[in-house]
Order: sequence, then structure tokens, then C-alpha cells
Amino acid sequence: MLNDLYGNELRLYKNFFQPVNKLILKERAGAKIHRVYDKAKTPFKRLLESPEISEDKKQKLRNIYLSLNPARLKRQIDKKLDMLYKFYEQKNNSQKVDEKKKILPRFSGVIPTPVSV
Repeated sequence: MLNDLYGNELRLYKNFFQPVNKLILKERAGAKIHRVYDKAKTPFKRLLESPEISEDKKQKLRNIYLSLNPARLKRQIDKKLDMLYKFYEQKNNSQKVDEKKKILPRFSGVIPTPVSV
């Protein structure tokens, strides 16, 4: 289920619609480190700006981008996350310990003494 989520909807959502700050420069001035970041862009926009990618591949990426709906992708991601959570709850409910068999926590160094009233 996780592989399906990561391999499909989440990959597309992150690469086409989630901007990322990319570190350009990192300088040390004594004990302080000064970082310079590029303008936030999606990985898709960075690929389109890259001269190393052929126009054919850029066009394929544009076609994929035009076919995507970010709201629908987000709903699909949320639906799969809900399914994963339900699966997790089912698995944990099957491993619950009987209330009578639970071990009470021990407090180190404290010995309860009976007190009469």
C-alpha cells in the first residue's frame, strides 16, 4: 500500500506541485554559517529550466503536468492515508492485551506501605 502511494500520487504531487527551496551557497563566517537559497520552485519547473534536458522530454513532462489535477491528487493521497491508518488500527486492535493481564508501572524506590485510618 505504501509503495503504491509513493510510486503514484505522492510522487506526482510532490514533483509537480510542491515548491522546494534549493541551497545555492553555504559560507562559514567564524562560527556562523550563512546560507543562500534559490527562489522556491517545483522540481518540474527546475527541469524545464535545465539546458541538459531535451525538448522531447520537456514536452512529455508538460503533457503529464497538463493531465494532472492537484485537488484530485490530494484527495487520492488523503484517501490512501486513511486506508493505511485503518489498516494500522486493525492490526493494533488485534494485538491488544487483556485489561486483567496489564502490568502496572513500577515506581523506582517507592515502596507502598499500608496506612491505617
